[in-house]
Amino acid sequence: MIYWQLFSTFFKIGIFGFGGGYAMLSLIQHEVVVHHGWLTSAEFADILAISQMTPGPISINSATYIGYTASGSIWGSALATFAISLPSFIIMLTICRMIARFKNNKYIAAAFLGLRPAVVGLIAAAALLLLTGDNFSDYKSVAIFLVAFFAVWRLKLHPILIILMAGGAGAVLY
Repeated sequence: MIYWQLFSTFFKIGIFGFGGGYAMLSLIQHEVVVHHGWLTSAEFADILAISQMTPGPISINSATYIGYTASGSIWGSALATFAISLPSFIIMLTICRMIARFKNNKYIAAAFLGLRPAVVGLIAAAALLLLTGDNFSDYKSVAIFLVAFFAVWRLKLHPILIILMAGGAGAVLY
């Protein structure tokens, strides 16, 4: 039963997750934490952190970890990964076959322009999901966040360097 739930949940996320991995995070969080209860909010935040540090798309990495956590087996992990990727694969095959016919259609171009603000909203919603008491439990975690944010935004330091420095700061402070 868990395998069918994993497949149908992540297939649905793959279909309705416009805008990439970060835009999918609010939908993944709702399905995995709220609807099915496979993870707690703290576990979901931990999986997001691991998924961001692991090479590859965050939605696929998240599906892989969540599938394993929910089912307790590598099969759940593989199934969730396959299910979240399958809709994109099918859609891209279809679009590639039709692109020559519709590439100059003004209605198709207008539809994609209309999706852009929605994608920005979904990414903002994903950022707001991470602003919880689970992630900011004390002044030290807030300080690490603010220093990391400033270092990326103003100093333009490389994100990998920021991840390593924040991990080091966490190891020292906690």
